[in-house]
Amino acid sequence: MSKKVLVACGAGIATSTVVMDRVENLLKDNGIDADVRQIKIAEAASLQDGADLIVSTTILPTTYSVPTLIATAYISGIGMEELDDEILKYLK
Repeated sequence: MSKKVLVACGAGIATSTVVMDRVENLLKDNGIDADVRQIKIAEAASLQDGADLIVSTTILPTTYSVPTLIATAYISGIGMEELDDEILKYLK
């Protein structure tokens, strides 16, 4: 069964592109079938239905009904393996 992951940043363009590439490769390398979608953080609340995980590069403005992770590790380069493990834990 395919998983659904939302990758959010402030504008849905710059940092989420970096994070989205990383997440897609991580899931492919681990044999996880997933629909990874790049969004603006403002869209997250309306798009969360059916999602398995929200990965955000920005502070979340509210709480969501699905698990959320902050992906600053992928931008800073510090703690990337730990974030990989967290993402996999939610999607396996």
